[in-house]
Amino acid sequence: MGMNGNPLRAAFQGESGAYSEEAAGRLLGKAFQGVPRPTFEAAFSAVTEGAADLLVVPIENSLAGSVLRVYDLLLESNLSIIAETILPIELHLIACPGATLPGIRRVESHPMALAQCERLFAEHGEWKRVAAEDTAGSVCAVLASGDRSRAALAGRAAAARYGGVILSANVQDNSGNFTRFLLLAPGATAKNTAGDKVTLVLRVAHLPGALVAALEPFARHGVNLLKIESRPIHGCPWEYQFFLDVEASSSGPMEEALADVRERAQSLRVLGRYPAAWPGQDISKTVLGRSA
Repeated sequence: MGMNGNPLRAAFQGESGAYSEEAAGRLLGKAFQGVPRPTFEAAFSAVTEGAADLLVVPIENSLAGSVLRVYDLLLESNLSIIAETILPIELHLIACPGATLPGIRRVESHPMALAQCERLFAEHGEWKRVAAEDTAGSVCAVLASGDRSRAALAGRAAAARYGGVILSANVQDNSGNFTRFLLLAPGATAKNTAGDKVTLVLRVAHLPGALVAALEPFARHGVNLLKIESRPIHGCPWEYQFFLDVEASSSGPMEEALADVRERAQSLRVLGRYPAAWPGQDISKTVLGRSA
């Protein structure tokens, strides 16, 4: 609950029933009000406009990789990462009541979901793939049309939300399909300063060896580098900034490493320190205790 006793408002990209809404529920329990927005840009704006208190966004998928637009918007915003969670992505073929598998002619979903079900499309070569803005939105559109020849790929929550029928369950190609979601809060109110994971963004001189020199303090102080992602610097063609996830199990070495990195980098910004998540973990009580 928020400070005024009202449910926390959590913005997310997509329609009600989206995986991001499910992630919000895992992070915040039932004490939140979903604020669906059509695009990532609109979801980030919801917090700055005062329409939401928090923001939940996907940051990477175990099969498809990073959600690059979220990295760019995170850098442009004043939001901080206060928690993360990991959801298994189970995709189901969802259609209108009365629809049958032989009667399906087109399947709609987010392009990433369509790409994760190649075996299904190989078995049904007559099906047309149709890209949509998000998985839950595709279910909403299919059910609203009443067309029994249309189907969508999405999760069970979307099927339940819009009254769809699951014609075929768990049609994703790989069972090891997970998406990591971040919980973001305005920097001034982000109280979560503890945790065993830190995300930061780093800029270095456009010179040979500059990146190696900037990263060396992490190894010297025994800080494990978990992930590195490069993104273009707008206005500087072919120059890049680097997003890092690092393990922060011990505060002393971490702070010493960051102090040394700052001396070698052009700029260093910490985007958040928070508890690391893993598949199946329930951290709702922890997150609520720090962000409510």
